[in-house]
Amino acid sequence: MTERPQSEITAGFLAAFAAFLAWGLLPVYWKSVQGVAPLEILCHRILWSLIFIATILSFKHRWAETFAPLRSPRNLLILSLSSLTIAVNWLIYIWAVNNGNVLATSLGYYINPLVNVLFGCLFFRERLNPLQTAAIGLAALGVANSVVGYGEFPWISLTLAVTFACYGLLRKIAAVESLPGLFLETMVLAPAALLYVLHLQVAGASGFLAGDTRIDLLLVGAGAATALPLIGFAFGARRLRLTTIGLLQYIAPTIAFSLGVFVYNEPFGPSHLLTFALIWSGLALYTIDSVRAIRRHRRARALAGQDAQIPGQTPPNPSPTSR
Repeated sequence: MTERPQSEITAGFLAAFAAFLAWGLLPVYWKSVQGVAPLEILCHRILWSLIFIATILSFKHRWAETFAPLRSPRNLLILSLSSLTIAVNWLIYIWAVNNGNVLATSLGYYINPLVNVLFGCLFFRERLNPLQTAAIGLAALGVANSVVGYGEFPWISLTLAVTFACYGLLRKIAAVESLPGLFLETMVLAPAALLYVLHLQVAGASGFLAGDTRIDLLLVGAGAATALPLIGFAFGARRLRLTTIGLLQYIAPTIAFSLGVFVYNEPFGPSHLLTFALIWSGLALYTIDSVRAIRRHRRARALAGQDAQIPGQTPPNPSPTSR
């Protein structure tokens, strides 16, 4: 595999960093339209994302690639399921943020990588090694402490973690790129979203075009707020090491955690701290295991390359990297 120029790696890092930064700051965006019902916000997010992504796809001449997956009934079914999964995730996230549960969303996205590991075990028969088992065990202890300490089941955090893990699982097995895939998912959801928005307009219950231009612009801008971080992430993921992306993914929930505690003054006592500490400890083990696994993989590839090279012959040109 050829090494990318440093300028490309730097550009990829900045793009991925900006994407995770934007995702971390999303609570600020959704709270700015707090007067609008979460379901209506979701519908506008779907509709304006569809329009925004369609504009980008037209500019980049990617329509043939976008609609190609629809020829496969399997891909169509998977994208329909992923559409419903991400819609539930978005709705709960928006509702949680605008009802004073930013910390719960942060906890959910801290838990998400560990749910992904568990899903790998359940659906792809991947074996859990001791560090992964310990990481998931610590997360389970954190959830248990939440139940005991708060007196309630952390359904917001777990629903966000599980729905996003399910979404990632579905997109993993669907033969479609990120941006065309998001277009197809919003296209599936758009008819219902449009009908609901029109219903609210006819009933005079809509927050859109109700006289507040700022709210109108923010709802329209939800399309860009949804698509641009995804584009930045995809750009960075192709240019960075998996280890770097794995570490960057903690930026978003860390920003949300900081917003919940220091900006929105959500309750955060000793029991909350213990729950987060257990999850953070699990993530630390998960990160250590991931770094070790990537290093082992690279060493194995290097040894395989040395064994395959015949003395006196020039090795073949490496295929272009897909990173």
